Amino acid sequence: MPVITNVEDLHRIYRRRVPKMFYEYCESGSWTEQTFRENSSDFDEIYFRQRVAVDMAGRSTAATMIGEEVAMPTALAPVGLTGMMSADGEIKAARAAETFGVPYSLSTMSICSIEDVAEHTTKPFWFQVYTLKDTDFMQRLFDRARAANCSAIVVTVDLQVMGQRHKDIKNGLSAPPKPTLANMVNLATKWRWGLGMLGTKRRFFGNIVGHAKGVTDPGSLASWTAEAFDPSLDWDRIREFKAMWGGKMIVKGIMEPEDAVAAVNAGADAIVVSNHGGRQLDGALSSIRALEPIVDAVGDTTEVWLDSGIRSGQDVLKALAMGAKGTMLGRAYVYGLGAMGEAGVTRALETIHKELDVTMAFCGHRDITGVTRDILRIPRGFSGDWD
Repeated sequence: MPVITNVEDLHRIYRRRVPKMFYEYCESGSWTEQTFRENSSDFDEIYFRQRVAVDMAGRSTAATMIGEEVAMPTALAPVGLTGMMSADGEIKAARAAETFGVPYSLSTMSICSIEDVAEHTTKPFWFQVYTLKDTDFMQRLFDRARAANCSAIVVTVDLQVMGQRHKDIKNGLSAPPKPTLANMVNLATKWRWGLGMLGTKRRFFGNIVGHAKGVTDPGSLASWTAEAFDPSLDWDRIREFKAMWGGKMIVKGIMEPEDAVAAVNAGADAIVVSNHGGRQLDGALSSIRALEPIVDAVGDTTEVWLDSGIRSGQDVLKALAMGAKGTMLGRAYVYGLGAMGEAGVTRALETIHKELDVTMAFCGHRDITGVTRDILRIPRGFSGDWD
């Protein structure tokens, strides 16, 4: 068993064990990948203020996210194709999240279905939806999520059109995947991954195949996905989703204050500052730079969370200190999943939690809910002063 001390250790193992086409699906951005890179590197510009001779005993990272108790203010973000990183990957990640005490978000573009995850977990999870044209399919998704006892929906609003991801195109990564000869050769070298896939019946998009009109098998999926996303999305459509669902709604993909206010007015119980992990608009600000103006714009009218770029507990703490009430992990937990399955997701969460807890202590705090901007040194103009 390798010694794992940080998320990057899991990343290295993940890269070795998962086929190239799926590794690069996770570890890539659109166009030049500037935003993908800066989502993580911009955290490095923010420094902590160390405090000493402060009582550090009895620390707590417990908090709430949309009224749900969490072991730390972090949820697992919705990630498509998770079941191709490790066999039954969504089930493994959901179980790890439940045991650890953080929320899990299942993507519409998951390999395991809503029903699969519900069958293998005991607590409510969240379900992510895209803004699709087919109202009947959307209503049935909401109905299925309700039947599975999901406690919230996550509406992704930044995928009306698809950003160009060069690596995915070259790898034939589509829905369904169309691997190139080079990738087929690479697949053959990943025996551990291959054995896992041979041992599961879940290899296709379980929420779509057999549920969307005309999609009866993987072969009919491509034409559906090409037409499914709604480029005419507006805030009235988000209000419709809220009414169709009838429960708590998290709006993910907000990068500007005016859109944050619009999301609140559309009924969002939480908004997620996110640029889709740098996979949509390349050249956009990193999420951490976009955070504070959005927090200032909405105040206490809704919870503001941060997604995109978090790779450590220190990143989580910086986001919380800058005003976020929660965070979401995407790639950080996928590294663990691809490296070691369910145990790897658990290890990623344990690592991030320890970093969060110890750094909070060094900054002079014992309760994560009391952390403020005062623990940070932030460069002037980090979040503003733009022409």
